[in-house]
Amino acid sequence: MAAKVLIQLTLIRKVSRSNIQYKTEKHKMKNKIRKASLAIVLCVGYAFMNSAQAQNNGWGEGAKLEDAEVVVEKNRVIELPNAARNFEKFKVEPPSVADKTIKYRFQDYRLPSQDIELQMRVLTIKQDELTKLYGNYLKAGFGNYATLYLKGYFHNKRSETSSYGAEVSHVGSARGPEVQSQSAVSNTSVGVHGERFLPGFTIGGRLGYERDKNHFYGYAPALKAEVDKDTTKQIFNRINANGYIHNQTSDSPLLYKAGIKLNYLNDRYDMSEANVALNLNSEYAIDTLSGFRVDADLSFVSHKDSSSVSRPFFKLNPSYERQFGVARVMIGANVAYTGDEVNDARKFNIYPQIRLGLEPIKDNLLVYFGLGGDLQRVTLYELTKENPWIAPKVDVADINKGLEVYGGFSANLSNYVHLTGRVAYQNYRNLYFYNNSKADSTKFDLVYDDGVTNVLNIYSEAVFDYIDEVRLGLKLDYNKYNTASLDQPFHRPELMASVFGTYNFYDKILFNSELYYIGSSFGRVYRPDGTFVTRETDNIIDLNLKADYKFTSNFTVFLMANNLLGNKYERFVNYPVKSINVIGGVTYSF
Repeated sequence: MAAKVLIQLTLIRKVSRSNIQYKTEKHKMKNKIRKASLAIVLCVGYAFMNSAQAQNNGWGEGAKLEDAEVVVEKNRVIELPNAARNFEKFKVEPPSVADKTIKYRFQDYRLPSQDIELQMRVLTIKQDELTKLYGNYLKAGFGNYATLYLKGYFHNKRSETSSYGAEVSHVGSARGPEVQSQSAVSNTSVGVHGERFLPGFTIGGRLGYERDKNHFYGYAPALKAEVDKDTTKQIFNRINANGYIHNQTSDSPLLYKAGIKLNYLNDRYDMSEANVALNLNSEYAIDTLSGFRVDADLSFVSHKDSSSVSRPFFKLNPSYERQFGVARVMIGANVAYTGDEVNDARKFNIYPQIRLGLEPIKDNLLVYFGLGGDLQRVTLYELTKENPWIAPKVDVADINKGLEVYGGFSANLSNYVHLTGRVAYQNYRNLYFYNNSKADSTKFDLVYDDGVTNVLNIYSEAVFDYIDEVRLGLKLDYNKYNTASLDQPFHRPELMASVFGTYNFYDKILFNSELYYIGSSFGRVYRPDGTFVTRETDNIIDLNLKADYKFTSNFTVFLMANNLLGNKYERFVNYPVKSINVIGGVTYSF
């Protein structure tokens, strides 16, 4: 009995000693964990404070760590149960053979979930913020001559995959320079456009409609009571559609742009014209110094008036270019065909093309010389925009520029001044001129020189551009015409010049101004008895001003003043223009 008690006391001492040792080891382990946790918290806190302070000092956008309390509860108490007294004979069982496979289980202990938002960021260089884009705007204004001015432009914002938009416009005056409402004019248009950027190429297109209303008011004001206003009205409807595909932004050695275009025109007098055209522009880089270019145009015009006329057109322009140091040489040919029969037009034409460019100062000075020729497509779609008083049943022909010898230069001075100059001697066949119609002097026929029209052209331009704040410019275009059969180059002025300037005052006020000069030209007016008189038009001096004041990023007021000198000059014989025309309004951007 004493032996059993001794054994039990020994076992109790061993268990107690083991428990005490377990508690001691656990206490030591907890102390180590606490010290390690405290060190980690202090390090993370110190790093976070430095990071937040660096962000606050650099950008003023520090991240704050929200207050939170983490409570760790220690509820587990290890207690040794009371030893049960067993007075039976102590029996030691032989050890059994146990499974030697050791199994480990790792318990995943987590702290209670806390709603803490750690707004930590990696320090980087601050990126420039993108300015907000206003892709849409609406403009509305009103002016004298009972002028209504409305414009709208709508476009998508920044996108790497597409670009699309629409525009609408209406500018009309209920009264004009002569005989009031019988010289009213209005221009209305609406259009949509879009592009899709795909890997390696881009596709796009445009669809538009235009309606222009004018009056044939080129008669004496004393005849106002005798003229029926409805008979002087002219309305042009234009539809234009085009689609294209290109890879101009790719790294391929072969770059191309191909397109198809449809232009349709009709007027109030049952005239119509349809033009279906295809075009291709391509270039292939052999290496960094040389390459080929091939451009092609195909057009088919169907014109209907009192009779129907078909006008096919084709042009192919292959060329080869190569760089030799500061010199670049281009050799090619222009092969063209026209189906016109006006004035015995030459149908098939071949024009040699040679051009030599020298760039002694790279990107700052270019001098070039060359010779060549071209066949230029002419349609009523474009002519009626240039002169809306064209008579019905006119003969339209493509312009044949037989031989042109030219030379010029382009220069940049101190990154602010850009100079351009060009001199050319040209020979034309079927160059059109406007002349008053024999049947009705308020309308204009197209007339042609029976032979070759020689033209000496001198063009120059100087532009001063200072970081988008100040822009000043001067343009001059001089043409000396030498006609073969015509008495005068009717309604083609010899000299045109303009001086223009813009000033941006702290992106708050924008000023635009233009002063231009157009030299006199000539027109022939026929009398009822069959005789005629040649009249010279005015020398035109016109000053235009425009100012925009931006109240906010969304609202801007504008004021436009045209023909401030108040001269009711005639660009075309019998057609004086408006005197001072002022329009004011507001622009809303969104």
